Amino acid sequence: MKLNLLSCDAQRPDKRAIAKCITEISSYGNTSLSQELTDILLEGDAVEIEVNNKNSGSALRALRKLDIDYEILD
Repeated sequence: MKLNLLSCDAQRPDKRAIAKCITEISSYGNTSLSQELTDILLEGDAVEIEVNNKNSGSALRALRKLDIDYEILD
């Protein structure tokens, strides 16, 4: 499943927690790439990630917990 991460509405976003979440839920599993994607997201640009279908429910819950707006692409 592909997700488009649109924005982070948290008042004080936790950069490390967001990067860790992206690392855990994405099929990439690359820490440095997740940190880059987090920086891009927090600057206000959308980010597309691929999520394993077996983790999709928990991935969406984790994103909502971090106040990240997303849309499901596939």
